[in-house]
Amino acid sequence: MLRMSTLLLRTLRDDPADAEVASHRLLVRAGYVRRVAAGIYAWLPLGYITLRNIERIIREEMDAAGFQEVHFPALLPREPYEKTDRWTVYGPDLFRLKDRRGNDYLLGPTHEEMFTLMVKGEYSSYKDLPLSIYQIQNKFRDETRPRSGIIRGREFVMKDSYSFDLDDEGLAISYEKHRNAYIKTFNRLGMKYNIVSAMAGAMGGSRSEEFLAPCPTGEDTYVLCESCGYAANVEAMVTKVAEFTGGSAPAMEVFDSPNTPTIDSLVELLNETFGGNYQASDTLKNVLLMADDEAISVLVPGDREVDLKRLQANLPGVTDLRLFEDADFEKRPGLVKGYVGPQDAKALGLTLYADPRVVIGSSWVTGANARDKHVRFVTHGRDFTIDSFIEAAEVKAGDLCPVCATPVVIDRAIEIGHIFQLGRKYAQALDLTVLDKDGKPRVVTMGSYGIGVSRAVAAIAEQTHDEIGLSWPREVAPADVHIVATGKEDLPFNEAEKLSLELEKLGLRVMLDDRRDASPGVKFKDAELIGIPYIVIVGKALAEGKIELRVRKSGEKEEVELSNAVAEIYSAITSN
Repeated sequence: MLRMSTLLLRTLRDDPADAEVASHRLLVRAGYVRRVAAGIYAWLPLGYITLRNIERIIREEMDAAGFQEVHFPALLPREPYEKTDRWTVYGPDLFRLKDRRGNDYLLGPTHEEMFTLMVKGEYSSYKDLPLSIYQIQNKFRDETRPRSGIIRGREFVMKDSYSFDLDDEGLAISYEKHRNAYIKTFNRLGMKYNIVSAMAGAMGGSRSEEFLAPCPTGEDTYVLCESCGYAANVEAMVTKVAEFTGGSAPAMEVFDSPNTPTIDSLVELLNETFGGNYQASDTLKNVLLMADDEAISVLVPGDREVDLKRLQANLPGVTDLRLFEDADFEKRPGLVKGYVGPQDAKALGLTLYADPRVVIGSSWVTGANARDKHVRFVTHGRDFTIDSFIEAAEVKAGDLCPVCATPVVIDRAIEIGHIFQLGRKYAQALDLTVLDKDGKPRVVTMGSYGIGVSRAVAAIAEQTHDEIGLSWPREVAPADVHIVATGKEDLPFNEAEKLSLELEKLGLRVMLDDRRDASPGVKFKDAELIGIPYIVIVGKALAEGKIELRVRKSGEKEEVELSNAVAEIYSAITSN
């Protein structure tokens, strides 16, 4: 039993100054977590119980699927991560440190290397496979800007599991087993979620899907087709483009364009000078960036912006991506800031990428590579050629679904799970092979599957809170019922104690507010803020032989005869 008279708990009436989202605000105010440093949080008893409840549900579903739990240290040696290139690829996100002998270590952001080496050390035959193993462990990433409380911290709890199979057919089976286990897990956690196509990013691999919990303040943006059900993270959204059917354009025509610092001002000049009905989508932006040490240009229609996160996801191997700065222009005097066009890209030493909307045969208005001048009728395939198409433009509501061509909607969400078909990347790098039935060595194929355990606490809080506080699903909540004794006499406290003990005997988890020095108003506000699914008030109604039962989520109230209270409370809780 959780007794509030002795429980390490202090609720707050005011929001923390750094709180950006509801879960951060309420988890701090309700006494679940406390900030230690930027992106680092301590768990108080109520928060830790909630976290462990989520871990328990995850373990139960992982075990039910036949996966086996292991546990690795968070402090890891450099060498395996060098072999897979992730010592470099992770860049500044990796916490690096040295021991007293000068040896390099890291705090694990993920554990693919460790799992791979474990299986390499234990197994050598195809008869040992398939195998799926998992752990629940603290992870560390040196986020540039930790935010939103425990949603995006520098230390967090994650469930990561890995499958090992002899071939791609086995991997497909293991992937589906994990996918189904995730669906069962998130259903039990009482979460709303969508499964969307995603990018593998630094993890590598082929097929990749995210489990996203819709939330207005979520950090992930995804598209959803309400017609066919297609869903994808914006980074993985595929642009639906019709083939170019127009005729050939006239020869390029340079024109004066002073004082056109924006696309809008350029369009205004075009319509004043040439008539017609020019729009921003008729112009071509040349967005200049440095991808590590390489100068690149990304072409997008003038009515679009480049989404840097999306661009980087589609540039595998690039660790540092930034927009051109004045110093970059100074080193390349042939690039005239504000007037760059793709027609001279190769001569100017640029790698040229283009949004799929910049189809071969299409013509554009773009920079003339001369100050105060633009050019019309610059045609893809005639006046410039690209190195590659790339998905880099911002995705907008109303863009066409790549499956059925219906306009998509855009929503925000919190990523709560991510599953990958890794293939053989890590097995090859670390020489994980087994002998097949013919006695020949075969590289093992792998899958990787993660759940953000600590961020699931925040995601559930975001989806279930209301204007007065938290409101947990029963399986996640730190208790099933919150019993509040009110008044100055002994009777309410004695009856609340008896009620609590009898409900505990029936297997319910009880939180008892037995504080003598807190007013009824304070107790009621705390109960609403803490968010346990059922609240029982033992107070004034005792004079009529009754107690009050409240449902936290709906706000429904009813008076229950004290003589039958145990049975009615138990029935109300266990029947839902």
